[in-house]
Amino acid sequence: MDKNSNHIKNILHGFFLSIGTTIAEPSTILPLIVNAFGGGSLLVGFFSSLLRGGAIIVQMLAAFQAQSYARMLPYLRRVFLIRFLAWFGIGVAIVLFGKYHPNITLFSIGFGLFIFSFSAGFGAIYFKDILAKIFTHKFRGKSMAYRQFFTAFGGLISGSLAALILKIFEPPLSYGYLFIISSFFMGFGYLAFATVDEPIKQEIAPRENSFKKFLHNALEIFKSDKDLRIQITTFLLAYGYLIALPFIILDAKTKIDLSASAIGILITTQMVGAMLSNLLWGKLSGKGRNRHTANLAIALHLIAILVAAFASSLHEYMLVFFLIGAAADGNRIASGNLILILAPSEKRPLYVALQINLVSFGMFFSIVGGLILHVSNYTMLYTITSLVLSVSFFTSLKLKDEREN
Repeated sequence: MDKNSNHIKNILHGFFLSIGTTIAEPSTILPLIVNAFGGGSLLVGFFSSLLRGGAIIVQMLAAFQAQSYARMLPYLRRVFLIRFLAWFGIGVAIVLFGKYHPNITLFSIGFGLFIFSFSAGFGAIYFKDILAKIFTHKFRGKSMAYRQFFTAFGGLISGSLAALILKIFEPPLSYGYLFIISSFFMGFGYLAFATVDEPIKQEIAPRENSFKKFLHNALEIFKSDKDLRIQITTFLLAYGYLIALPFIILDAKTKIDLSASAIGILITTQMVGAMLSNLLWGKLSGKGRNRHTANLAIALHLIAILVAAFASSLHEYMLVFFLIGAAADGNRIASGNLILILAPSEKRPLYVALQINLVSFGMFFSIVGGLILHVSNYTMLYTITSLVLSVSFFTSLKLKDEREN
């Protein structure tokens, strides 16, 4: 465990994947792309949720199959290929249909995002199990902090690249080129992690006779494990910031001059927040203080939403996206480490799937935000988002850094 080569490949995967996916960042560029092809607030919320949350449909099925796998890497490589083709396909569709067929373009974007996110449902289970096998708990926290630091650095590069492409090329070709070019950067990351040294898993749970029996056992574990329920509730509600996030950029568009340069600045600021925050998250996680990481990250999300509610200048929106970038990475490290600490090794795919599957419903909060904005206004949107995050913060105080026997 804790091989330096695996550590480096984990970092490279995050770095190049970030360059690829930040091109369609759900809180900045994706809403503008959808809006450019005639999509309203409901479709913006739906597509933002689709990119983040389409994976939940297959999480439990993936865990049911994966619990009997001694090695996950061969299956993860297939997921990598599918995700690359889906992302590349979105770009091709925009170039071919974007100028004269907006409805076909929106359908192609939605279908591509669905495949990209749907396949991640399998990939997340395989990826988490591999991380648990190749790193110890404390080293994994450090490795993920390094990964997220360079992930944010990759986002900085991506933000600059996105701003350059948007400035050089006219829409909709510029949007298509964003996806096509970024898919190849993404591919480098996939190649890096596809070559990690994964040990063979010794403790394997026998697969149940049916998927129905597996779901029954999962429900029993959820009912009996109080710590698991607290974790799931906390991180589900922590996604409450997504109720407002995709619409902050649209709100900003009505208040400030949102040029291509300004969009690039906001993306860059978000990545800087993520990058610098990992110096803190890595230190806390390395000391086994994942609960404090979650407490602070959720509090930062709450502060970001409150600032967004009153923002009226580029500098204030820069602060909003800086805090969002920092908080998102903190939550990611805390939730990922806490579930692997909580889960018995033979039931790790099941525990990971339960948390990811249930918590991922929070990724669809953007749809709720779209509905709120459709029937009300931004004041109501920010108020409801703040209330949900407040509840998440108070439940996070009950999290535990170690499993009690």
